[in-house]
Amino acid sequence: MVGTIGYVLIDNFTLMDAIYQTGITFTTVGFGEQAPLSDAGRIFTITLIISGFAVFSLAIGTMVSEINKGELLAILKERSMLYTIARLKNHFVICHHNEYTIEVSKQLLKSHIPFVVIDPSDEIEALAKKYKYPYYIKAEPHTELAMLKAHLSSAKGLIALSHSIADNIALIASVRLFEQEHSIPVPYNIITSAENNSDLEKLKKLGANTVVTPTKLTAQRVTAMAAHPDMENLLEEFMYRSDTPLDMEEIEVPKYSWVVLKKLKETHIRQMANVSVVGIRKKDGKFSPMPKGDVLVTSESKLLLIGTQKGITLTKNLIKQRVKPEELKYV
Repeated sequence: MVGTIGYVLIDNFTLMDAIYQTGITFTTVGFGEQAPLSDAGRIFTITLIISGFAVFSLAIGTMVSEINKGELLAILKERSMLYTIARLKNHFVICHHNEYTIEVSKQLLKSHIPFVVIDPSDEIEALAKKYKYPYYIKAEPHTELAMLKAHLSSAKGLIALSHSIADNIALIASVRLFEQEHSIPVPYNIITSAENNSDLEKLKKLGANTVVTPTKLTAQRVTAMAAHPDMENLLEEFMYRSDTPLDMEEIEVPKYSWVVLKKLKETHIRQMANVSVVGIRKKDGKFSPMPKGDVLVTSESKLLLIGTQKGITLTKNLIKQRVKPEELKYV
């Protein structure tokens, strides 16, 4: 651009002649002058040649330096990873690599749930290969840049697994702020861990949906195994395994759903989807186990379902409809 403007102003070149003269001069090809040059034009040409040589030399030197440091390859790898992550939807973002992350990732992989691991460690690439993380990002998890790279805007939730409560607090605050700034319609499901009960309460007040305490969880499992060993074996067989056909899930009834203010038996969920409603949680949080058929389904209540994943998915689709499905006329 500078060369073209220079030739036009100094020696009154036409625009096309100025562009061509700049091209052959800047690249030091030297095909000759397109038109007679003045002394000022020749000085300008010499300056342009030296500048072109300097720019090319600097560019090559920079490229060789980056290749030797491996940063160029790292940038290309990260860019390829980011393009892949940008296509994810309803995935989880796992923050910080540790023993919890390893076990959680194994279960998510078995359940075919996509996830992205964020960790600031320089060894994250090697760790990702070792533990088979499909997607990973080297960054501080609480930064907005890391959240953008992990495509958090399309994620289902975030799992904060740092051993430091300060890191988990920073993550929760950052994610909730990210929700507000980017106008996320559905709040993220934030799952985190705490070492004791006091930390558990703090994290819940700050906005965590679920806080897992390893000590309490271990005690509950041990107590359950001691009091009801057969039931615990049943749960291990049907609920905790990823390859079991049986699943349990709590789904919310939208305000617009056709099942609102219908009796449970009138929805015919069991006949249509072959699932059982084993509990209803009202909007105020009150839980009713094993509801009878005469119980009314209210707006924004949650149904606890047990059945196959296919049946639960079908139930979700039925409940989300505004008008009573045609199929129910024949049930």
